[in-house]
Amino acid sequence: MTEALLRLDLHDERSGQFKHERLKAHLVGEMVAGRLKPGQALPSENEFAEKLGITRVTIRQAMASLENDGLIRRVRGKGNFVEADARRKLKRGQDIFALVVPETRVGFYPSLLHGFEVAAGEIHHQAIICSTENNVERQANIVLQLLDKEVGGIAINPTVEPLTPAFQIRQIQKRGIPVVFCHRRVEGVEAPLLALPFHEAGRLAGKALVEHGHRRVAFFTANRSVWTARYEAGLQEALKAGGCEVPAESVYVGESNVPQEEAVFAALQRTFAKPDRPTAIFASFDYLAEMIYLLLPRLGLRVPDDVSLLGFGGTWREGVITRRLTSVVVDEVATGQKAVSLLHEMRRGDRPIHDNEEFVLHLEIYKGETLAVPALSK
Repeated sequence: MTEALLRLDLHDERSGQFKHERLKAHLVGEMVAGRLKPGQALPSENEFAEKLGITRVTIRQAMASLENDGLIRRVRGKGNFVEADARRKLKRGQDIFALVVPETRVGFYPSLLHGFEVAAGEIHHQAIICSTENNVERQANIVLQLLDKEVGGIAINPTVEPLTPAFQIRQIQKRGIPVVFCHRRVEGVEAPLLALPFHEAGRLAGKALVEHGHRRVAFFTANRSVWTARYEAGLQEALKAGGCEVPAESVYVGESNVPQEEAVFAALQRTFAKPDRPTAIFASFDYLAEMIYLLLPRLGLRVPDDVSLLGFGGTWREGVITRRLTSVVVDEVATGQKAVSLLHEMRRGDRPIHDNEEFVLHLEIYKGETLAVPALSK
C-alpha cells in the first residue's frame, strides 16, 4: 500500500496547483476509493520526501490541511493516521453529480441533460442540473454552491463570452472533486474532455451541400466565438474543395446566445435581396435553423424547393420541425452518459483527477427533409 501511495509525480506544474495541494488531493482520492482505510498510518515524512522528491515543508502543509479537514490524526512521535470517519466525511455529497451548462431548453442540451440524468440514476446518484445562461459570474456562483454541497463530481460546458477563468475550475479540483469538460475545455486546467469537433461539423455540412450541387451558401450563427469561427472555417474548407466559398456578406452573426427573431428576419431579407442569392443556409445550431425555417415563408421562399437548410444538433430529434431538419448531429445522450462514467471512474480512484484524456465525439448527417438539389440544377 505504501508503494502505491508514493507513486505520484508532483513536479508537473500544468495543473496550476501547488505540490502540497496535489499531494493532498491524491491522498483524499485514496481515502474515497477505500484504499486508505480508517486508522491506517500514512508514510513518514522521510518516505514522502525520498520517494516524491519534495521538501518536508511541502509534506507538512499537506498534512496540516488534511488534519484541518478532519481527515487525519497527527500523533506526536508516531506519525499521521487516517481518521475513523474520514471516508464518511468525504462521501457526503458523493452520490450527487452536477451538470453545468449554458442552456437547458434549446439545441442539443436537452439530450445532454437526459443522458446525464439517466446514467447518474443507473449508479444510484442524484443529478443536479445548473444553467449558467452563458454568464461567467453566474457560473462562479453556481460553482460555490456546488462546493458547499460537497458534490461528488461536476461535468461542465464552460462559458465562452467571456471565457471561463482557470481558477474557477481549480477551486473544484483543489477540493478533490473531479471535473469533466463537455464540448470544450478551460485552458490551463487538466481534466478529461468530451470534445465537440466544431471544425468537422462545418466541414460535414459543407461537404453535404457541395454533394447536392450548392455553390452559393450562407452561414448563420447566433453569436461570435472561437467555436463558431471553427464551424465557419470547416464549412469554408469543404466549399473551397467544391470550387466556391461563403462571401462575407452572406455571413450573419447575432449578438446573443439566444437568437432574436427580428434580427434574424432582417438578416434574411438582406441576404435574399441580392441577385445571386444563396441556394442554401447552414445554421450553427438547430434552434436557429428552426427559426429560419419558420421565417423564410415570410419572404415567399419554400424549404427545400427554393432554399436548402442545414442545422447542427443532437441525434435525439423531439420537435416536429427538428425532425424535418437535415442536420449535422452528435449523440448528446451518449455524451451525458460518458460524462457520468468518467466522473465515477475518477471518484473511485480508477482515473486520476488531473487526467487530460480527450474523447472526440462522433458526428454524422441526419437526413431530414430540408436538403435538396438547387432549383436551377433540377
